[in-house]
Amino acid sequence: MTYAIIGTGAIGGYYGAKLARSGKEVHFLLHKDYEFVKTNGLQVDSCDGSFHLDHVNAYNDTRQMPKADVVLVGLKTVNQHLLKTMLPPLLKEDTVVVLIQNGIGLEPDVQEWFPNLQLVAGLAFICSAKTEPGRINHQCYGSINLGNFSCRDKERFERILADFIEAGVDAHDVEYYEARWKKAVWNMPFNGMTVALHTQTDLLLKNPSSRQLIIDLMMEVVGAAHALGVTGFDESFVDKMVSMTEEMVPYSPSMRLDYDFLRPMEIDYLYTRPIAEARKAGFHMAKLEMLEQQLRFLGANS
Repeated sequence: MTYAIIGTGAIGGYYGAKLARSGKEVHFLLHKDYEFVKTNGLQVDSCDGSFHLDHVNAYNDTRQMPKADVVLVGLKTVNQHLLKTMLPPLLKEDTVVVLIQNGIGLEPDVQEWFPNLQLVAGLAFICSAKTEPGRINHQCYGSINLGNFSCRDKERFERILADFIEAGVDAHDVEYYEARWKKAVWNMPFNGMTVALHTQTDLLLKNPSSRQLIIDLMMEVVGAAHALGVTGFDESFVDKMVSMTEEMVPYSPSMRLDYDFLRPMEIDYLYTRPIAEARKAGFHMAKLEMLEQQLRFLGANS
């Protein structure tokens, strides 16, 4: 199958590079480092073994790219509206689009723009960053869960899963809605708190006060999910996420990096949308609403 990567950053670039290294045909859309990668290739510094792609099918416009069987979207959700023009040149009748993005409500919005499109959620559990041209720093983890939102072609879905596994990625088929909210259990507390308190994940858990706040925020996400009918996890999942984070290297999540580099933060899908969904179900995410308001202030004054 032919793959296209929209958003060759820390996440899309990592998974795209793994697929290309395993022999899959992969075409990469780049922005600021297009010329650099086209000339010098793509470097992945990884805890699982570093590697370099000498030749990269690099583009700076999807209109120049071939149509793809699978499109992996690693685009920041602040640029989600760009998919309206970026996606069409890549699409065939049976193309599957995998949204490897953070937040709640992504797939319904894209489905509204493209009613017949086959969509899959990609939930990445990875510590990865791209802070210089053509170089991805993969620090730890690296698995991906795929949740079927509207993919009608079961064989194609299973093939995508198999391709990730063949590329050395720990990949799993999961229930869509549950997977999105389980990912939010980690994302909503840690992304925002590292920005609001200007710190990293490890220090948030080492301090008793901030550790308890992280747990409280996680429990709010669990409560919201339950109010919406998602019952596949409980407070034991919070304990698991805390333990997993304690085992990680000290980490600055994507929102902290965006804030540090004066880029727009992904507040809408990471906070505003899930908070609104929970409110519709009668659940009030009080502390996360406060965190969202703090992030809005910081984003407007950075």
